[in-house]
Amino acid sequence: MNWKKALLCATVGVMTAVSLTGCGGSGSTSSSGDSGKPVEIEYWHVASDSFGGKTVRELVDDFNKNHPNIKVKEKFNPDMYKGLTQNLQAAVASGQTPDVVQMGWDFLYYADENFQHEDINTVFADAGDPDFVKNTFEPNIAKLAQTADGKQVGLPYSLSVPVLYYNPDIFKAAGLDPNKPPKTWNEVRQYAQQIKDKTGQPAFFMQEYADTWTNQALVESNGGTMLKKENGKWKAGFDTPEAAEGYQFIADMVKDGIGLHATNEEGFQAFTSGKLAMVCTTIGKRANFEKSSQFKVSTTSFPAFDGKPVKVPAGGNFLMILSKDKDKQKAAAEFVKYLESAESLTKWDTGTGYLPPRKGMDKEGDYKKLMDENENVRKAMEMLPNVTPWVSFPGQNGLQAEQVLIDMRDVVLNGSKSATDALHEAAVKIDGLLN
Repeated sequence: MNWKKALLCATVGVMTAVSLTGCGGSGSTSSSGDSGKPVEIEYWHVASDSFGGKTVRELVDDFNKNHPNIKVKEKFNPDMYKGLTQNLQAAVASGQTPDVVQMGWDFLYYADENFQHEDINTVFADAGDPDFVKNTFEPNIAKLAQTADGKQVGLPYSLSVPVLYYNPDIFKAAGLDPNKPPKTWNEVRQYAQQIKDKTGQPAFFMQEYADTWTNQALVESNGGTMLKKENGKWKAGFDTPEAAEGYQFIADMVKDGIGLHATNEEGFQAFTSGKLAMVCTTIGKRANFEKSSQFKVSTTSFPAFDGKPVKVPAGGNFLMILSKDKDKQKAAAEFVKYLESAESLTKWDTGTGYLPPRKGMDKEGDYKKLMDENENVRKAMEMLPNVTPWVSFPGQNGLQAEQVLIDMRDVVLNGSKSATDALHEAAVKIDGLLN
């Protein structure tokens, strides 16, 4: 299904759902603030049951219990941030918009340009806490949710980095030292080949979500770039040998039978069931992997290309407030402050694997205890200095540009075209969409 058809389907589906159930959001111009009834707001997220959904419900229930003047309704959106953004487009078109949304980092500019909202600092100033952003986040972390001109679109919430998960038992069985995991992509290939020779099974899988997050990490860690600006115009930056080498490396592993090209469900299930040795995906899957696996799940840093520094885009999401009604805005700000508290973030990050954006949590409190007890958490936190912004394609066609890259990845992984040819074709399409 192409992007336009997918969007049409999403639009119809969401508008139907809205007509049946409604949203708590900004489409309403009236408020419950003076009626004695709780102010109702709606929270949209991407946390499936295997990816933090239970924790979302626990947090919302706890907030509602302790804030009788506010009632939060949560809504799960499938297909991660692309799916949420498509559903949000449809909700906006229907005049019914949620109040708080988990927006993926890669949709920062698209969300800012296409969804009506106020600078988050203004919202918190109106709610009586003008210094909330400054007091809660380090400047470099707050900047992740800012546009180039300094507009604070939202608040950092879920931080993640791509890591390499591995099964120490399979390493041992293949004659590999589980205390010496691969540090480079060449070593990943060597380890995978040795495991394949011993087991007859593929040994590696890189996530295939509907985004280009890990692919950006490959490209930038090999010295390439995803997006550039020339003469005041945005252009694709990945039509280069460095980018092609990164994509082709994974495709060649698949072609040679040591890597897996599959759905996330298939790849992750193969890993947690003990059939696959290595998975490259978000640290946000840590809790689920640790609970679902019969072996001790181990992690190591995102591998490097020989002699080049590792660069990983900040994964996860930021929180946007879309309410127009002032009472709903204040209620949304109160809910967001709750989500961003050290206690709530610890619950959220423990239940998922995400890293906390709030300053100081690695120094004291319950999250520091979690770091001390869990080596996988410590290793992920050590990668934060390597974090770069997740590329966000600007303009009205930003979603289409993202989809071009997603479709291109499948073409490369299934061997239909070389990475060089596929990336060139994708760059031409994206340049046309952005200008």
